[in-house]
Amino acid sequence: MKQLLKSVARGGATLLVLPSLVSFAIRASVMGRDRALEGSCQVLSLVPGFLGQYMRRAFLARTLAGGCAPTAAIEFGVLFSQAGARIDDHVYIGPRCHLGLVHLEADVLVAAGVHIPSGAHTHGTDTDTPMREQEGQRRLVTVGAGSWIGSNAVVLADVGRNVIVGAGAVVTSPLPDNVVAAGVPARVVKQRAARSPEAAD
Repeated sequence: MKQLLKSVARGGATLLVLPSLVSFAIRASVMGRDRALEGSCQVLSLVPGFLGQYMRRAFLARTLAGGCAPTAAIEFGVLFSQAGARIDDHVYIGPRCHLGLVHLEADVLVAAGVHIPSGAHTHGTDTDTPMREQEGQRRLVTVGAGSWIGSNAVVLADVGRNVIVGAGAVVTSPLPDNVVAAGVPARVVKQRAARSPEAAD
């Protein structure tokens, strides 16, 4: 019965976001998918409660290139800026997060106020050209399965599986699996026991 109710809720959410999907498709053909996604996410990010979660998930499942799993939870105020993002099963994204070109693998928890832009070089650093005119380079940032990103962290590089990133940390270089990292820049402060294959299934 519970699964039936969830299926009905998902269907209803899809109907509710149809105008947003049509608007996205039109704007994407004119200004590109990334710009169109930003505008749509700004509107949908303001819908509170379970209704907002279902609507955001229904919209992102149809607009993100990598998709958004039906078991993901995306809270109030979350903004996406890159249509190449991917959200896997049982991911939780807390309130007021800003996400760029990111792949959140299964069971990732992202606390409130986390920023994961599209790598560390989203704009250039040339002193002879205004910053707004420097394109920079975007790259996919992956957060490995089972990891937990603490509140207000900034993640600029890949995070391994089963990792804890402390609140307020700034990840500037890749983190290996099964560690705890904290600080600015983030450094490994502790090893974690590797999950058994049975626990990972």
